[in-house]
Amino acid sequence: MNERAAGLDLLHDQIMWSRLLSVVEEQAQTLIRTAFSTPVREAGDLSAGVFDLSGRMLAQAITGTPGHVNAMAESVGHFLERFPVASLKDGDVLITNDPWKGTGHLNDFTVVTPTFRNGEPVALFAATSHIADVGGRGFGPDANQVFEEGIRIPIAYLMREGRVDTTLIELVRANVRDPDVAEGDLYSLVACNRTGCERLVAMMEEFELADLERLADFIIERSRLAMLQRIRDIPFGCYENRMRIDGYDRELDLVCALTVSKSGIEVDFAGTSPISNRGINVPLTYTRAYASFGVRCVVGSHIPNNAGSLGTIHVTAPEGSILNAPRPCAVSARHAVGQMLPDVVLGCLGQALEATVPAEGASCLWNPVLMGGEGLTGQHAYGKAEPFVVNPFHTGGTGARPGKDGLSATAFPSGVRSTPIEITETVAPLIFWRKEYITDSGGVGRHRGGLGQVMEISHADGSPFAISKMFDRVENPARGRDGGGPGATGRVYLRGGDELRGMGRDVVPPGGRLVLETPGGGGLGDPAERDPAEVANDVLNGYVSGGG
Repeated sequence: MNERAAGLDLLHDQIMWSRLLSVVEEQAQTLIRTAFSTPVREAGDLSAGVFDLSGRMLAQAITGTPGHVNAMAESVGHFLERFPVASLKDGDVLITNDPWKGTGHLNDFTVVTPTFRNGEPVALFAATSHIADVGGRGFGPDANQVFEEGIRIPIAYLMREGRVDTTLIELVRANVRDPDVAEGDLYSLVACNRTGCERLVAMMEEFELADLERLADFIIERSRLAMLQRIRDIPFGCYENRMRIDGYDRELDLVCALTVSKSGIEVDFAGTSPISNRGINVPLTYTRAYASFGVRCVVGSHIPNNAGSLGTIHVTAPEGSILNAPRPCAVSARHAVGQMLPDVVLGCLGQALEATVPAEGASCLWNPVLMGGEGLTGQHAYGKAEPFVVNPFHTGGTGARPGKDGLSATAFPSGVRSTPIEITETVAPLIFWRKEYITDSGGVGRHRGGLGQVMEISHADGSPFAISKMFDRVENPARGRDGGGPGATGRVYLRGGDELRGMGRDVVPPGGRLVLETPGGGGLGDPAERDPAEVANDVLNGYVSGGG
C-alpha cells in the first residue's frame, strides 16, 4: 500500500471513529430526554457507551460522570460472563444494579443491549442512570449491610426478544417509594440503547461495514499507544500522597502510591483505612473509576476515553479497605469517599509533573435525599401532607486551577449539573428560601478557590420532613497547594436550632428550616502574589469580605 492510500485509510478510520462518538452522544441525549428521575434529567447523572463483542469500550458519551462511565467500562465484562454474546438474541436487554458488577451502589441501574445487523451481533450498547429511590432505608449512609439498602437485581433479562419481563418490573415497583419513576427510568435506559443500536446500524450501512472488529482494534490500539507516549513523558518513579476526610463517625485516611513506568501507571491504595460499618464503603470498580479519572485529568486528557487508554492505568486497593469493600458491606453512599480520589491522585501527579495541578476542592457531591411520608419523620406526625422523595444535586467549590481561580458551586470530579431549585420545588412540596454564594469560602492564593453556597429549605406547608445526609468536608477542609489556603468547611444546621452531622438521617421539625452550607475549594499559590485588581473584583462581587 502506498503512502497516499495509507493516509486515506487513516482518514477514513478517523471519520468513522468520530461518527461513533456522535452515536454514543445521541444515545446519552435520548436518556436525558426520556428519563423520569431529576438526577438524570436535570443533573446528567448517567453514562452511555458502545462496546465490541468482547466487552471492550470503544467510545463513551461526553455527557455523564466518570464514576458511571469508567465503572461501566468494567461492568460489561460481567454481563458477558453471565450471558455470552452467542446466547443473546435481537431484542434482548440485560440489566443489573449489583454494586460489585455495576457502578458501585444499588441506585445505579446498568442496562446492556446487543446490536444486530443482518441477523448477526455486531456490538453492545450500555447505559447507566441513577434512580432516586430503590427502597430499603433509602439513598444514604446509615445501613450496616447492603441488604438494608434496597432491592438488588442480579444480572438478568429486562427484555427477551423485545418482550418486557413484567415480573421483574412488578418486583421493582413493589419495593420502591416512587414506582412510576423507577419503571419509567428503566424504560428510558432501554430507549437510549435502542437509539444507539439504530444509529450504529445506519453508520455501518453507510460505511459498508460488515462488523466493527478492525475499527475496534484501530481505536483501542491507537488510544493505548497515545496514552503510553504521554505517560513516558513523566519521570519514572513512585509518588505518594494521603488525605484525611470526615467519614461517617470516624475520620478516614486515603493513602495512595502512584508508580510511573514505561508500561503504564500503577495506583495502589495500600494503607488506606479499613471498611466502615456504615454505607460509605466503596466497591473496587468505583475506586478504579475515579482513580483512573484522576490520572486522565492531567495525563493524556485529550485522548479519548476507551478500553485502550484506560488499559494503561492499573488501580489496586487491599480487600477489606474502605476502597475495596467486599460483599455484603453497605455501599449506598460510596460517592462520599470515592469522589475524593481524584484529588488524592492529583496530589501524587503534582510531584511528578512540572506543571502545577489543581488544589483540592469540595469534591464529593452534596446531594441530600429529602423525604416526607408516614414513618419517616420520627416523633413528628406527617399527617395528610403529600408524601415525597427527591434527590437534588448540589456541590461546593472546586480547587483553584493552574492559572485560574476555582469554579464556584460546581461539581468536580463528578461533572454533574446542579439541580435547579425550581425543578425541586416543582416535584416536591419544598421551598428554597435562598441559594447564594458564601463569602470567603474559597481558599486564598495566587488563584482563589471556588466558593461554596448556602441553601435554606423548608416544607411548603410547614410539615416535618427528613433529610439523609452524605456530606464530607465538614471537619476536614479542602487543602490548598503551593502556599494556597484551605477552603471553608461545610455546615448543616437548623435555622435558629441544632447543628447537624454531615452524615446520617435527621428530621426537620414542623415549621423548621434546614440550612446547608457547602464547602469551598482550596487556593493555589502565595496569596501575596494575587493581582490587586482581582482582589478588588472579588470584594466588589462579594466573593471575599475584604483585602484578600
